[in-house]
Amino acid sequence: MVSRIVLILIALLALAGCGSGSGGGRPSVVAAFYPLAYAAERIGVTAYHVRNLTPSGAEPHDLELTPRTIGDIENADVVLYLGHGFQPAVAEAVRQGHGHAVDLLAGMPLHGSDPHVWLDPVLYERIARRVASVLHRHAGPLLADLRRLDGEYRRGLSQCARHEIVTSHEAFGYLAQRYGLEQVAITGMTPESEPSPQRLAKVVHIVRKAHATTVFFETLVSPRLAKTVARDAGARTAVLDPIEGASGGATYLTLMRANLSALRKALACR
Repeated sequence: MVSRIVLILIALLALAGCGSGSGGGRPSVVAAFYPLAYAAERIGVTAYHVRNLTPSGAEPHDLELTPRTIGDIENADVVLYLGHGFQPAVAEAVRQGHGHAVDLLAGMPLHGSDPHVWLDPVLYERIARRVASVLHRHAGPLLADLRRLDGEYRRGLSQCARHEIVTSHEAFGYLAQRYGLEQVAITGMTPESEPSPQRLAKVVHIVRKAHATTVFFETLVSPRLAKTVARDAGARTAVLDPIEGASGGATYLTLMRANLSALRKALACR
């Protein structure tokens, strides 16, 4: 009887350990959404247990936290997030935490309230360096990958017939500025915002004037507005991924290269 009770207690302790989120004794890193988790995983390798707060297929701007998630943030050794109102619920939970919280937008050359710095490989390299400093790890392999990616974009977008990229919302301003493009967005910074009829008419006029062939929509946002503009302007639609999540084996690097391919086709680059 005693041995049976002992076995039950051992099993209960094992289950409790499995659900603790301790990562097998490794320091814990909570990342607010995919690009930050990707950097932490590439840099931390097996030395850290990394958790991405934003599930695949979810829109990070609208992330709502469960009590368990709030507890993970408060108890994490390191929390990587973006301030400036990108994920208000995360920023609020961070203020109650006990670990090292790092706002990776701090010190960045921001365009107003636009947080999408990770879509510029050069600025994402700055994020990677800061993550490496916080985790006390080397970021060499990731930095080398990002430098190669930047070179691919510079070469791939250097000779294009057009330079206007028409997007469903203002997510690609940093990328456009880095590589000499002009972003024409149907809506503002919030993907779900509804543009006025005047704004839609203006975008259609710009698309026609620039002879743009493609209106880009995003994977996590309804393509309705993009399809409306494309239909009225005589253009087609295609996906340009803001890389706020990844699934099906895709990574930041593969998604950025898919974006480059889509841009080269839309802009008739040589």
